[in-house]
Amino acid sequence: MDPPQQRPESPMEIPMDQQGRRSETPPPRPRPAAAAGGDFSAIITVFFFFILIFSFVAFQSSSTLTNNLTLLHQVPEGHVGMYWRGGALLKTITEPGFHLKMPLVTQFEPIQVTLQTDQVRDIPCGTKGGVMINFEKIEVVNRLHKDYVYETLLNYGVQYDNTWIYDKIHHEINQFCSAHSLQQVYIDMFDQIDEKMKDALQGDCTRYAPGIEIISVRVTKPSIPESIRRNFEQMEQERTNVLIAMEKQKVAEKEAETRKKMAITEAEKNAQVSKILMQQKLMEKDSSRMQEEIENQMYMAREKSLADASFYRLMKEAEANKLKLTPEYLELRFIEAIANNSKIFFGNKVPNMVFDQRLLGNFLQSVAKRGDTEAEF
Repeated sequence: MDPPQQRPESPMEIPMDQQGRRSETPPPRPRPAAAAGGDFSAIITVFFFFILIFSFVAFQSSSTLTNNLTLLHQVPEGHVGMYWRGGALLKTITEPGFHLKMPLVTQFEPIQVTLQTDQVRDIPCGTKGGVMINFEKIEVVNRLHKDYVYETLLNYGVQYDNTWIYDKIHHEINQFCSAHSLQQVYIDMFDQIDEKMKDALQGDCTRYAPGIEIISVRVTKPSIPESIRRNFEQMEQERTNVLIAMEKQKVAEKEAETRKKMAITEAEKNAQVSKILMQQKLMEKDSSRMQEEIENQMYMAREKSLADASFYRLMKEAEANKLKLTPEYLELRFIEAIANNSKIFFGNKVPNMVFDQRLLGNFLQSVAKRGDTEAEF
């Protein structure tokens, strides 16, 4: 073999100065292999960082394809993260925050476990009488318990509320309307629809999907045909007029009752005043009577005292006179009486007019004894 000939350096490879002479500056040395490897690592790091940023931005769109492609994903507050791999639901449940998953292999869906309101719109139904009405909106406040998330999604999928809320509301509303008349649905029993729907939904959820809790149901007034609505409005107007008339009657009755009570109160007041005045007069009469009785008693006591005193004086005088009426005293008094007489009678019958003093004394003694006997009896 011929020895390898040295290839002359090309003009591009040989550094030249401006005069065409060869420059004596040595050619640049090649970079070491280690430095080339460091640049490749930096490129990989930057590329991985851009992948993370792209994954996070793509996650914010919350689409199914994006969830499949993202590596980093976020579970919002009030939700839990559920995962599918190859279409199979995994038992892994993640709490709110950032988490990692395998892109394209693992699918992710956030499931709300706090209170949520599902609005079911445009529910047509026919009443017992054949009238078609439409419930424009029914709101169902419900909650999925965290402990039953896996079981509920395993049996009914992510759209479990379509089965147990949306479809169930349509069914229960039609059942209720078909069993009642328009009057009952629209007026008489409308206030009971909320509780009946809640009980019906909760009963089936408790039996088949125990993780779903129905908090409340709000039913709006249904739309009815215009002609029937006008009839109901007219009936309501008439009912309102009747109620107004009844209220006026009640007001009139209340006013009459008030006047009656005022009259009764005034009469009772007058009666009380008259009674008080009468009692006052009776008390005055009683006071006068008692005063007169006291005066009479005082007068009787005084008169009795005077009579007793007079009787006592007379008794004492009688006793004294009794003691005085002796024959000698009577004879003396007779002689004094004769002596004091200034008249002198003359005639033949004068001796008949002058009684013997002894006879007179005996007569007076008999009179005194008769008086003592009567006093003893």
